[in-house]
Amino acid sequence: MSVTLEHSIFAHLEPANVWAHFATLCAIPRASKNEGRLRDTLKAWAEGRGLLATVDAAGNLIIRKPASPGRESFPGMILQSHLDMVCQKNADSDHDFARDPIKPALRDGWLIAEKTTLGADNGIGVALMLAALEDTHLLHGPLEALFTVDEEAGMGGTRGLAAGALQGQLMLNLDTEEWGEFYLGCAGGLDVNVERVGESEPMPADYCVARLSLRGLRGGHSGVDIHEERGNAIKLLVRVLHELAAKFPFRLAGLQGGSARNALPREASATIALPPGALAELPAWLGQMQAGLRLELSGVDEGLLLEALPDQATPVMALAEQEVWLASLHAAPHGVRRLSRQVPGVVETSNNLGMVDLQADGGSCNFMVRSLLAEGGVALADEIVSLFALSRTRAEKSGYYPGWAPNPASPLLALCQAVYRRDFAAESKVQVIHAGLECGIIGAKYPGLDIVSFGPTIRGAHAPGESVDVLSVDRSWRLLKAILAAVG
Repeated sequence: MSVTLEHSIFAHLEPANVWAHFATLCAIPRASKNEGRLRDTLKAWAEGRGLLATVDAAGNLIIRKPASPGRESFPGMILQSHLDMVCQKNADSDHDFARDPIKPALRDGWLIAEKTTLGADNGIGVALMLAALEDTHLLHGPLEALFTVDEEAGMGGTRGLAAGALQGQLMLNLDTEEWGEFYLGCAGGLDVNVERVGESEPMPADYCVARLSLRGLRGGHSGVDIHEERGNAIKLLVRVLHELAAKFPFRLAGLQGGSARNALPREASATIALPPGALAELPAWLGQMQAGLRLELSGVDEGLLLEALPDQATPVMALAEQEVWLASLHAAPHGVRRLSRQVPGVVETSNNLGMVDLQADGGSCNFMVRSLLAEGGVALADEIVSLFALSRTRAEKSGYYPGWAPNPASPLLALCQAVYRRDFAAESKVQVIHAGLECGIIGAKYPGLDIVSFGPTIRGAHAPGESVDVLSVDRSWRLLKAILAAVG
């Protein structure tokens, strides 16, 4: 199951066993809902090592490893990570996530994918689990490894996990992204899916067509990075169109932006028809808008690019439909709604306008709402539904998943903190994350399961340029081994 490392970027990285497995993950495409090839590879690998491996009805892979001799009666430990990755790439990349391997580079102690996502989220967690299953010298009680599918696209794997599939009393989730921190809670979430069928009209006579593009934004994780107020390409481009309408009576033929519900949109484009003579004035006006937006986003997303190129289009949206869509998207919320009163410094409720696809005869968009409080998330989702109801546009809530309520009295947390203190001569931090971990869904199905999450330092998850700190991977491996050995 391993990739030849002799001449690869992974050849001299430590721990070698973890990086060898991550190399395999980079070599095998694993977009959400297309994890089958990787899962089958891992199942065959496990069976080749004499381990019990099963695939459940939801497509999750469960591998069991017997306890080390003398530890058969110790509490069972579940290790959990998801197999899929967010597939995002720059516009100038020809990478095909269905076929091409990820090609990382090493930069100043960080492993990075420069024009695509790296898949360290959650590939490093998967690699750590495989290394634990493989290590014959590892001390541990009964061990289960749960590799879930479809996490990034809606947590389909954990939703479909049967209540009796797991046997352990403890669980380590390996899907958080800041070394030195243990996570004890996370946000829940739901989607609002908007769809409207409209009417088109012929292109007005003598109008010329241009394609406006807004790009150069950082993007990122729609939960972890939402508080940084990075630019949302969809919202910004709709704002540009709103301003443009006051100058030129343009007609909209299409609007597209974003490619993943749980990623901050980095790029968006609109195809518009302009009256005669307007196309010549457009570049100067866009330059002014670009300068103003860069100033607003200074220190966060000042790389914003706004440009127009000649295009072709026919037909265009009916004017009433155009006004409905642009007004609704302009008014739609995006970003942090409320900070937590219970967990200071953590976002309580937010939403991400993550994708839009408008054509001349209708279109759709998606909002992903997150909240530490179920009531807060549902309330914000209802507001979005109500906004679109004003124009009789269909908006439906779907895909709710629960948050993970913190348990500060967790015995597993106390054990993890003690091991960290002993082995790294420092105090760890305890955090709650504004992102959707699978812990909440699993915890709801297994009441009483003691869960803690940790992982290496990852930057830029869900966006091209995603990177992982190599040293923190080594430390995460050391910590995992030590925790497993300390359980008793």
